[in-house]
Amino acid sequence: MKKKSILITGANIVNEGRIRPSDVLIKDGFIERIDANLSSISADILIDGSGKYLFPGLIDDQVHFREPGLTHKADIYTESKSAVAGGVTSYMEMPNTVPPATTIALLEQKFRIASEKSLANYSFFFGASNDNIAEILQVDPQNVCGVKVFQGSSTGNMLVDNPESLERIFAECKVLIATHSENDEIIKTNLEKYKSEFGDNIPVKYHPLIRSEEACYDASKKVVALAKKYGSKLHILHISTAREVGLFDNSLPLEQKRITAEACIHHLWFCDEDYESKGNFIKWNPAVKTKNDRSTILQGVLDGRIDVIATDHAPHTREEKSKAYSSAPSGGPLVQHSLVALLDMYHQGKISLEMIAQKAAHNVAILFEIDKRGFIREGFYADLVLVDLNSPWTVTPDNILSKCGWSPFEGHTFRSKVTHTIVSGHLAYENGTFHEEQKGVRLKFSRKINS
Repeated sequence: MKKKSILITGANIVNEGRIRPSDVLIKDGFIERIDANLSSISADILIDGSGKYLFPGLIDDQVHFREPGLTHKADIYTESKSAVAGGVTSYMEMPNTVPPATTIALLEQKFRIASEKSLANYSFFFGASNDNIAEILQVDPQNVCGVKVFQGSSTGNMLVDNPESLERIFAECKVLIATHSENDEIIKTNLEKYKSEFGDNIPVKYHPLIRSEEACYDASKKVVALAKKYGSKLHILHISTAREVGLFDNSLPLEQKRITAEACIHHLWFCDEDYESKGNFIKWNPAVKTKNDRSTILQGVLDGRIDVIATDHAPHTREEKSKAYSSAPSGGPLVQHSLVALLDMYHQGKISLEMIAQKAAHNVAILFEIDKRGFIREGFYADLVLVDLNSPWTVTPDNILSKCGWSPFEGHTFRSKVTHTIVSGHLAYENGTFHEEQKGVRLKFSRKINS
């Protein structure tokens, strides 16, 4: 199907550290021209961007869309739709589905599903286990975003807890290694302590003491040491403590870093004081912790020690989250509201528009070496999101698109709104309406095979 040409006029383009008014012409899926004087050119679709801001589409490097095997709570279609409505044009999905994506055949099954159902562009992490190193070595660095290692048990029980297996992964893996870094033994010890006092009804306010600073720092320190020992490319996901921020530096440009870090929306927005009102609905692994942790993570984002912002979007049903602490799973839906949450932080004076584009689009493309995405540049794929910075709306169950039907932001009024989302040159979303006749495509990576 031939893509329609699109002309966006008069938008304020937020890209590569600056904001400037311009027109953008899109043809055959790519950005053909960026110029202030294109309004006389004819196109199949005209979008008036006057007064609005045009960002590169967000690239979320950590989502859980639950397909296959857990589709009662989410699936690739519903969650990619939620992503597109939120201005996320590409995502990288995690392997802890059922069955877990721990073989090349199972991984490719997920790619096939996405090619038929996903409204956003996609890649999928390959899942490491204690005994699948032979499969890990078959992962193609140009076609797969990375290998995921769970040091702490989470949904799917894909724990890599054998020290020899972990060491071998770091020694031999030729593709980026992304880690969920929590020390499982420390967590188990902490959990037993609170279970002995409260049984299964542990107050959720103790979650950040069970999945503690020590558990996070110990595991992160361990994989940083392994990455330095073997020269591995390591990306530590969802940093949740101030202490961990100190493990990273900003002395090198991102292109030269071998060890990188991610901050997630919930660790930048919530703190432990919010457990009283939100309960299990802000129960994540790793846990939301103190105000100091939150502010230090943000500072790490701003000063370059933390490289990207993502969501760890991980839906569970409302019924599952409403159970007692010990039975309620960790995780929640975020991908629909990540950009507008960051824009609220902009309105609060915490982060600039240019920094949002850098950390949620540019840097993700650089870090993962994604081919021709993440920037508003001539010759790049047209992955774009247009936002109205001053169009307030309130999150209600009626406008939540994730299949689980709830959000930790329910009742919150965001100041900004996504009006248009363009995915690989296709106008996928405009003012609440979806155009689903074209699907997203598989991300490609411009990596050298021995990177």
